[in-house]
Amino acid sequence: MNRKKIIIVGAGASGLMAAIAAAEKGASVTILEQNDRPGRKLLATGNGRCNLTNLGIDPDAYHGTDTDFCRDALRFLPVSDTIRFFSKLGIYTRNKDGWIYPGSMQASSVLELLLLKAQDLGIRIRTGTRAEQLIPGWTVKVPGWEYEADAVILACGSRASGITGSDGSGYELARMAGHTIVKPLPALTGLVSKETPAWGGVRAYGRVTLFSDDHVAAEESGELQLTEYGISGIPVFQISSRAIRALDEGRTIHVSLDFVPDFSLQELRAFLKVRQEDCPYKHEKDLFTGMLPDKLCGILAKTADPAAAAKDYRLTITAGRPFETAQVCSGGVRTSEVDPVTMESRLAKGLYFAGELLDIDGPCGGYNLQWAWSSGACAGHFAACMDEEDNVR
Repeated sequence: MNRKKIIIVGAGASGLMAAIAAAEKGASVTILEQNDRPGRKLLATGNGRCNLTNLGIDPDAYHGTDTDFCRDALRFLPVSDTIRFFSKLGIYTRNKDGWIYPGSMQASSVLELLLLKAQDLGIRIRTGTRAEQLIPGWTVKVPGWEYEADAVILACGSRASGITGSDGSGYELARMAGHTIVKPLPALTGLVSKETPAWGGVRAYGRVTLFSDDHVAAEESGELQLTEYGISGIPVFQISSRAIRALDEGRTIHVSLDFVPDFSLQELRAFLKVRQEDCPYKHEKDLFTGMLPDKLCGILAKTADPAAAAKDYRLTITAGRPFETAQVCSGGVRTSEVDPVTMESRLAKGLYFAGELLDIDGPCGGYNLQWAWSSGACAGHFAACMDEEDNVR
């Protein structure tokens, strides 16, 4: 039997899924992983709980130079099939408001079952093996050795995260094959502000509105984390990709924080007036007590108009947090150079891409893992079926 030989660079979520998909189509698969063990970044996802996917996955929520690029892969392995795949592996899934987790709430169980499946399929995983050179043909050179293959899948991840090996080395491998890299920038991370209120450690429900050159660019609601450097929390993570990309383009960025989104400014003024009339002994900062955290009440009381500040607290954003704190990156391999149906390079036949290495990133809530599963399954399938009848689109 003439089995196709496939080399996959990277044993993360997309790499393992690509390997399983290729092996299930009969390919001989070897994964090269530069870390001492596979799946290190997967273990950290969702604060170690592994948000596998999301029932509300919307392709329009993804970011990138061409956001339509992700649609075909998400159709190839949709959310329903992803849940079915993991259920067959042995994962009992838990639904938390549409966010899907393993029943164990442990990323380690997801990784363990993926590795057991890989072992059963005869997939070889070479850890501590760094791919240093990619030669069309295909040959992957590592220190002291080289691997030949019919196809190569780059699933190396991005520069995001402080985990060892998240160094963006896959970008250089892609460049070796002639690909263009959209500048990688941190995403799903906190934002640094010019103003530094003494609110470190405060958590407050609210709405954050992002302005780019005074135009509304994005808006999110949820629990805000107020930090010594600026702002964080899931709503901030959701807008961070656009904010950091706009800053890199030289735009002026600021945010407006609304700590009482249930009130209009007029309603809030009337509400505070009644509070003052009912309790004339209260100081101005006490009027917000019971509505907002104490430290935030004190900060608002020091402004010229506390009610207006509670509805529209402005911060000038000067930077995003560094790659080491980011959950993913924006940017990566330019998607116009990759076939969206097969994940194969348009520039080099037999080279495929999967996961975060591509210029696609999504919001919090399982979007980025779903992209890893879908793009990995797509790349693995078509790499194994190269030039065969079942590679029909």
